[in-house]
Amino acid sequence: MTRRICLHGPESTGKSTLAPRLARQLGGAVVDEYGRTFAEAHGVEFTMADLVTIAQTHDRLTRAMGAIDPLILDTDPLMTAVWADMLFGRRDPWFDAWTGTADLYLLFDIDLPWIEDGTRMFGSVTERQRFFDLSRAELERRGVPWALVRGEGEERFASALAAIEAAGLIAPQDAP
Repeated sequence: MTRRICLHGPESTGKSTLAPRLARQLGGAVVDEYGRTFAEAHGVEFTMADLVTIAQTHDRLTRAMGAIDPLILDTDPLMTAVWADMLFGRRDPWFDAWTGTADLYLLFDIDLPWIEDGTRMFGSVTERQRFFDLSRAELERRGVPWALVRGEGEERFASALAAIEAAGLIAPQDAP
C-alpha cells in the first residue's frame, strides 16, 4: 500500500520547494502541482470547469503513480476545492464527492514571505490569512489527519519530517 502525504496550504508557503526534498529523503516520488502547469499554459482567469479539470487531472496523475511509496503530493483536489472557495465562494459538487484523500496532510503556515511569480493571486496579509483559514477548515471538515508545518529553511523541513514521523508514516531512522 502506498503512503500518500499531501502538502496543503496557500500559495507561497514552500510546498513545491519541500516536495522533492521530502521525496528524496523518504525514497519516494512527487506528484507535481498540476494547477501551476495549467496556469502557465492557460493563464489564471480560472473558471469552475478549469478547477474541476485541474483536480481531476491531479487525481489521475496520483493514481498513475500509485505503486511508488511514498508519494508526496504537491497539493491535491482538496486544495483545488479551497481555490474554488477563494475564487468563487462555492465549489462544484465533484469536489465534495471526491474520496481519494491522502494518509496525511501537511498544512503549510503563512509564516514565509510572499513571493510573486506571475501565477499567484492572493498576496495581501488578509487574503493569505483567509486562504490559510479555508485550507485548515477543509481539512477539519473532511476529518483527515493533518499537521501544521512552520518555520524557515531547515526548520520547515524538520517540521514536515517530524509530522510525518509522528503520524507513523516513517520510522525515526528515515528522518535526518
